[in-house]
Amino acid sequence: MKKTARISIPPEVRQYIFQRDKFQCQSCGKTGLETDLTIDHIIPLARGGKNDMSNLHTLCFSCNRRKSDKLDSRFRRHFEI
Repeated sequence: MKKTARISIPPEVRQYIFQRDKFQCQSCGKTGLETDLTIDHIIPLARGGKNDMSNLHTLCFSCNRRKSDKLDSRFRRHFEI
């Protein structure tokens, strides 16, 4: 599996993902008022995930650190792995 190059996520895309996900962590449910939110690759770049909006979602900083470059089975249903 080839690692995908990391690119900077444009501010407009970041804002779109946050809005689409209702400014809420897609793992624990905390909102941007409760914690710092980040953009995460559902299928990590290290595992061949794409730099595509369909592969991005909102996670809080804590959930994103915990997930690291692992696959989270709760989100696999959206992708073929």
